[in-house]
Amino acid sequence: MSEPSRLVHIVDDSGDALDDASELTLVVVLSGFLDAGKSAELAAQHLESLGEGRVVATFDVDSLHDYRARRPPVSFVRDHYADYEAPRLVVRALRDTGGTPFLLLRGPEPDIRWEAFARAVREVVERFDVRRVVSLGSVPMAVPHTRPIAITPHANQPELVTGPSPWSGELRVPASAQALLEIRLGEWGHPAMGFVAHIPHYLAQMEYPQAAVVLLEQLEIGGRLTIDLSEVRAAGEITEAEIATYLESHDDVGAVVHGLEQQYDAFREAESNGSSLLAQDEPMPTGEEIGRQFEQFLAGLDDRDDDGPES
Repeated sequence: MSEPSRLVHIVDDSGDALDDASELTLVVVLSGFLDAGKSAELAAQHLESLGEGRVVATFDVDSLHDYRARRPPVSFVRDHYADYEAPRLVVRALRDTGGTPFLLLRGPEPDIRWEAFARAVREVVERFDVRRVVSLGSVPMAVPHTRPIAITPHANQPELVTGPSPWSGELRVPASAQALLEIRLGEWGHPAMGFVAHIPHYLAQMEYPQAAVVLLEQLEIGGRLTIDLSEVRAAGEITEAEIATYLESHDDVGAVVHGLEQQYDAFREAESNGSSLLAQDEPMPTGEEIGRQFEQFLAGLDDRDDDGPES
């Protein structure tokens, strides 16, 4: 048996889940690294909520996960342990709002054996005749939440890139399993693309559904899917209102965000001259400056969730 077959188990009996599939899209969302604001994870949760999805492939998490680095949760009930939440890395067969079937690979990003993981995903792609792979991610950036959410599109074939890149030149960034997967799939002749949302760095630790909406909109374009976004949009409006309310009562934080807005607008104005969001002579407000104040904001949200809606 080949190595990929040991790392991934493909369910032979997928029933009628993919019987009418053509131009099948595989969506990839790996949590743990490219998931600022939990935006990609929120997008994946919404995709799963579209309907009951059948598991068509499972990965051997024990061969990929570092449990000491990312310890799964377990409940301690008075005098015993219970409800251990084991990490899962699975592929589900789902259908979009219009009934078009697609696949969703979701779970924690592998900590080790990235090359073997890429080969295992290749086996899934070839077994189900996947026509395109689309990955979703998000990264913290020095951008204000009051401006449109920017997206970095990428692909292993130039014609697959759906829009202009906000970057010019070359950037050296930390690698991810999703990045390696896109490279390897290109070498094996399989089209792959992805979208990375830019999340305000001071909101990177809270759920930011506004960016999930943007990621799903891009998935509709790149993955040729139709997705009802009303539920995610409603969640985004609630979050937006909570942030606005906090800023109205904290002038010091609002002043820092205003400075960030000025910097961002200056970058946009100079974009035609090749300026980058990472290159500017003037000082940029740091995440720590805003983060110290927003820690109180996040704590307030936690208290509200713990005490109930009336708190």
